[in-house]
Amino acid sequence: MQPKPEFTSISPGNLVAVTEIDLGALSDIYDEMDIYLSIYMKSASTSDLDASRSFIASRFRAMEKSLPPELRESFRSTVSLAQEAIDSPSWKGERLRVILASSPESFLHVYRMGLETEPLVVLDTSPFLLPLARLRDDYQDYGLLLLDSQEAKMFVIRSRIIEEMGGSSIDLMNKHKKGGWSQMRFSRLRKGAIKSFLTQVAEDVANLDNLQSIGGLVLAGPGEAKGQLMELLPMQVRDRVLGLLDVPMGTIPSELVKMGDQLALDNERSVSKKRAEELKANVLKGQLSAYGIDPVRDALTHGSVNTLIMLSNYVVPGWICEKCQHFQEGNRPEVCPQCGGRTSQVNVLEELYELAQRTGAEVEFVEEDEFLQSIGGVGAILRY
Repeated sequence: MQPKPEFTSISPGNLVAVTEIDLGALSDIYDEMDIYLSIYMKSASTSDLDASRSFIASRFRAMEKSLPPELRESFRSTVSLAQEAIDSPSWKGERLRVILASSPESFLHVYRMGLETEPLVVLDTSPFLLPLARLRDDYQDYGLLLLDSQEAKMFVIRSRIIEEMGGSSIDLMNKHKKGGWSQMRFSRLRKGAIKSFLTQVAEDVANLDNLQSIGGLVLAGPGEAKGQLMELLPMQVRDRVLGLLDVPMGTIPSELVKMGDQLALDNERSVSKKRAEELKANVLKGQLSAYGIDPVRDALTHGSVNTLIMLSNYVVPGWICEKCQHFQEGNRPEVCPQCGGRTSQVNVLEELYELAQRTGAEVEFVEEDEFLQSIGGVGAILRY
């Protein structure tokens, strides 16, 4: 009898950003049997929780009936392991709860997030990560600088969680008093002070330690200061600016997040569309590309994929061998033709994504693209 693995539990005491979840490590996990339960449940309100729990219970009943006898006991044990996380109340700001569990592997991960996705319950040979991957593609961390001519505040927004990183300000005499400086001199000094302040802000932004690790920067605030700052930023920083928002300095954080998220999401979808166009050009010219499930799978296996491009919310039915991990689209055979191992039904795109994670390929999800759909919903830009 094999020794019981050490219990692995991750359940942060706060809302997490999707970028905090180590999808690479999770994609390395798999077993020869269907022992990993993945649950995605809406949790923004009591009614959401009630609907999610009803859906989950229905899925559990259907799953247990369809499982072979030798897997039913481990399934019940895994359900018991996840039940407390399913039943617990919602936290402030929580909209999504992700539960990944396996009793045979003493494995339980619970993540609460401020994002949303559709409810889902999957039992498979590995944690089902595709919904998290899509959320990560849409919700990269980004910076938001709120400023006017006298004050600047820097935030980082991570999966709708806003964190203030610091700020600076100057004290300007906004009104010219009688008997003081001439109006012209006062105006000249004031403009000089503003330019000096914005120059310092530009230097501070350029020197941010995490600037290269975030998805970009949004400049927000009233008036002309953000446009003036844009001109003062070094070119390599200016290229990271996602857009400008004209808002009052007193804008509440939730509104800043809402508007900043839309800019960041529009930028991400633009980048994804460009990658899809690059794939199309490569395919048409016969250059570094692969398309279709089998060629893309083989290219990933050989480590030659630079970028895997997939249609979001697309499903390609297929199967995977629980022993040798070979997978392909189409009807599931009773046994693997390569090794004779047991097979399971899968969404092949999930397997391609996990293979991309294990081989260091970048992944882009595209909302809609006629060409990508015409080649089976998946393609790859190759390294060689």
